[in-house]
Amino acid sequence: MLFIKNKRIKQIIECVPNISEGRDIDKINTIASAAQEIDGVKLLNVDPGKATNRTVITFVGEPQKVIDAAFLVIKKAQELIDMRKHSGEHPRMGATDVCPLVPISNISMQECVKWAHKLGEKVGKELGIPVYHYEQAAKEEKRINLANCRQGEYEGLSKKLTDTNWKPDFGPSEFNNSIQKSGATAISARDFLVAYNINLNTTSTRRANAVAFDIREAGRIKREGGKITGEILKDKDGIPIKEPGLFKAVKGIGWFIEEYGIAQISYNLTNINISPLHEVFDKTCERAVARGMRVTGSELVGLVPKKVLIEAGEYFLKKQQRSIGIEEDEIIKIAIKTLGLDELSPFNPKERIIEYMLNSDAKKPLVNMTLTEFANETASESPAPGGGSISAYCGALGISLGAMVANLSAHKRGWDEKWEDFSSWAKKGIEYQKKLLELVDEDTNAFNNIMNAFRLSQDTEKDKEKRKKAIQEATKHAILTPFQVMETAFISMEVMKEMVNIGNPNSVTDAAVGALCARTAVIGAFLNVKINCGDCEDKQFVEDILKKAQKIVDDASALEQKIIEITNSKI
Repeated sequence: MLFIKNKRIKQIIECVPNISEGRDIDKINTIASAAQEIDGVKLLNVDPGKATNRTVITFVGEPQKVIDAAFLVIKKAQELIDMRKHSGEHPRMGATDVCPLVPISNISMQECVKWAHKLGEKVGKELGIPVYHYEQAAKEEKRINLANCRQGEYEGLSKKLTDTNWKPDFGPSEFNNSIQKSGATAISARDFLVAYNINLNTTSTRRANAVAFDIREAGRIKREGGKITGEILKDKDGIPIKEPGLFKAVKGIGWFIEEYGIAQISYNLTNINISPLHEVFDKTCERAVARGMRVTGSELVGLVPKKVLIEAGEYFLKKQQRSIGIEEDEIIKIAIKTLGLDELSPFNPKERIIEYMLNSDAKKPLVNMTLTEFANETASESPAPGGGSISAYCGALGISLGAMVANLSAHKRGWDEKWEDFSSWAKKGIEYQKKLLELVDEDTNAFNNIMNAFRLSQDTEKDKEKRKKAIQEATKHAILTPFQVMETAFISMEVMKEMVNIGNPNSVTDAAVGALCARTAVIGAFLNVKINCGDCEDKQFVEDILKKAQKIVDDASALEQKIIEITNSKI
């Protein structure tokens, strides 16, 4: 990638307004589409819930544009939603109940807080809606917790506004006609929150709550003798003592969903690094069974980071003593099926994983083409993809064979005690494969960057100097990219060597073919390194890179020969 000094790095934030309408699709779409009036804002997801009468809207973009879009969404919700007529299972206090901002790329939480305050001030002044800032954007400690800000919900708002301790951060304090209709809005800056519901085979809200209290951080109020009917235990200040639940950074409550005819536990996972979703799910299953119930499935509300489902899939594969060295799509499928995310409605990961949605408009990369499309693109009169991309792809195919042998060995009958070792090798192989597949496109991008540099203006001496510098920077990148192919393909051969040594003997030749592909990738990429070095004016750089590259070629050829010898001794 051509590096340009002083180029502005784009900051991206996510906004997740929760509006108090989940049944009128026309209203929901009208409110959500308001975000798209701002050029550069991408609407990622609209997730309505009939029983909760609530919709989660997700969009992303640069900070100022997201703030402008959020304001339009809140304004449209104010116009179309009448809180005097609203009812639903979910706690709420306004037409736009909450509007959190989440840092996604190249922006700090502190910066997000400033944008949240800017949005709050605009909403309070221009729309006349009371605004409470919570979590990271809270202006005082008691407002950090959303539950405190929302206590009393809409029905208690008129009384709350008269309490000097709960004066809004922005907006009016009197319960006027406008506020009777709109309610109040809570605006925050926070880390990524996963809204997650677990389905139970019961209709009892009380029993669902019992499990929720076991799990959530707040736990339950302690009673004398540990009995439900026991007297509430209090501290010296008269405040009820709580017995904490099993997980930090987890909020939970049980409710009955008439739409589905079942009780659910609704969780908010506010820090998935502390309390991963799959662990919360597993422990909920355990506690449900202990109380005579069973988890039948679960549902995610809105979007989720890819790591959540990857970690879940790997966790459940390990419990089955299965290899985790498989492609991410298969890992995600395991997570979806085990968590039962498709029990109540279809779950399409391409529409529910935030990374996939952010990249959905990107140009189709070479590695996403069919084999025929890729072959035809290579054979066309265009000079790219060329030898560098093909070398990277050859290396990707080689390590794919190595990973295949590791996976076959992990699942071989009678080798159950070895599955973890083979799984580790397969996972390592998939990591090499992923890197080489990225380099397929990166090599073509590097070539295109050189062409773009040559097209720069030469009108003035300054233009000529800028063009020359850009050409040299692009040329170095075009050298380093196939060099990365060489390094990665060579290192990947460790998997093939181990598999011909200890892997499934019926697949020893597959691992050997993988080694042949890897060595071919090394030599093919070396040719591209050498030809691109001819245009580089930094002679010391050229001398160093060619010396390192030649050693990789020599080592790869020697290792290939060793792998072939071992293979021939076994067939």
